[in-house]
Amino acid sequence: MNINYRNDRIPDADQVIELYNNAGLPRPTGDRDRIEAMYLNSNFIVSAWNGDLLVGVARSLTDYHWSCYLADLAVREEYKAQGIGKRLIELTKEKMGPTCMILLLSVPDAMEYYPKVGFEKMNSAFWMKRDR
Repeated sequence: MNINYRNDRIPDADQVIELYNNAGLPRPTGDRDRIEAMYLNSNFIVSAWNGDLLVGVARSLTDYHWSCYLADLAVREEYKAQGIGKRLIELTKEKMGPTCMILLLSVPDAMEYYPKVGFEKMNSAFWMKRDR
């Protein structure tokens, strides 16, 4: 299988919705406009493709010098455990450079995954929940 990684293309909202639904990532996939806006307003996206099929994506918000919030990491169910997620993270880190940290909020099902790919668990985070 030949997976191509790209950071020069924003995936179509319909492709992202299908990927998120397949991967089980809890995002507002019933709201196409919101998904599209999430991608258009992100400043670094790296995606994984098998031909024309979107098989993985890492979507980030960053200043490129201090911090990078990895907002979404998703890999199609049938492509998991092949190193695609790890590679998406590596490519994000390469682009950010050595002075930029990567941080994220994990879905409960992925809490055991992130330490395996180099993240440290932190106990010093806060958040304000969205209204919807």
